[in-house]
Amino acid sequence: MLREKLDWLDDDSLQYYFQWTGLQVGTEYSYWRDIEKIIDDAKQQVKYKEPRYLGHYRKRVPFKYDGARAMKALNLVRFLQKTREIKAVLFIRDLDNQPERKEGLEQARSEHINRELKLEVVIGAAYPKREAWVLNGFIPSDNEEIILEEIKTQLTFDPCTESHRLRSTSEEEPDRIRNAKVVLGQLTKKDMECEKQCWEDTSLQVLRERGVHTGLTDYLQEIEQRLVVLILSE
Repeated sequence: MLREKLDWLDDDSLQYYFQWTGLQVGTEYSYWRDIEKIIDDAKQQVKYKEPRYLGHYRKRVPFKYDGARAMKALNLVRFLQKTREIKAVLFIRDLDNQPERKEGLEQARSEHINRELKLEVVIGAAYPKREAWVLNGFIPSDNEEIILEEIKTQLTFDPCTESHRLRSTSEEEPDRIRNAKVVLGQLTKKDMECEKQCWEDTSLQVLRERGVHTGLTDYLQEIEQRLVVLILSE
């Protein structure tokens, strides 16, 4: 996205514009499942005092799924901003057929708008899961074209342009062919380098067109409107 906005930007200089970090120093990201432990560690290591928390926002409206945990993470980030230069938070989440997860993240974000210290909150909600995003960017080679055609015949639709229809979570027949994780594994042979090509080499225009129903298009828009603007302003 940055390279799309700046013709002169290349891979060598990109690393100097921002750095990924998790909640804990020395990490590149943090897992959702570890938030509670990370908060407990912060209380011991950096004397973090967690704000009194009731599980509601604004006019005591209950947080939806993921909202409470996201709020706890953001409260910790606000504390860490006192000693670390944190400009933005990215919440990346598989929806797993639960749209209320995204709604909870949006609730938490709304609580942190217009506070004294600037903090952008970017939400990436993959429907049904992140493998659907990777499939949106899959452009088959000659050898992979045969495999893709076989899968399309089984499904009766293209799993790359309509990956949002791959809503199964089963690894067993006959439903496994409608599992985005299974389909992606068949196409890429579970090779992470092949997966990376799907978002590094495929044009943003293709990703935007294919990702309308998987949440990828929305995520790219969030990146463009919130993160790119922030980085360029810096």
